[in-house]
Amino acid sequence: MAMTVHCDIVSAENEIFSGAVALLVANGIEGELGVGHGHAPLLTSLKPGPIRVKKENGEQEVYYVSGGYLEVQPNLITVLADTALREEDLDEEAAQKAAKEAELALHGSGEGVDYSKAALQLSEAVAQLHTLKAMRKKARK
Repeated sequence: MAMTVHCDIVSAENEIFSGAVALLVANGIEGELGVGHGHAPLLTSLKPGPIRVKKENGEQEVYYVSGGYLEVQPNLITVLADTALREEDLDEEAAQKAAKEAELALHGSGEGVDYSKAALQLSEAVAQLHTLKAMRKKARK
């Protein structure tokens, strides 16, 4: 039986996950990190991308977060996301369209282009597509 820790993944809209996990893997500001039972206290910003949760029974779930914070306390892992989505809430077609629009805006030389907004939109769209790929990979196992 794996050692577990309670985990909550929440966004401004709702709670996405709450339960015991053996491992949580997220994209922190300085790279990918894994958190499990006994991890040292930690607070880090999250980059857009997948959050992988491995439950006590070995089952894995993947969620998408658009950014936010990961807090680790002795008996609790909390993901406070700007936006957090389950697999069924991700729209691949919309993410591909958003990525194309952002790329066009970044490569355009038009006046009034907000490059930081376009770069953020591209980053989030690519992260959503990456998360969908991770979810499909998990489903094949």
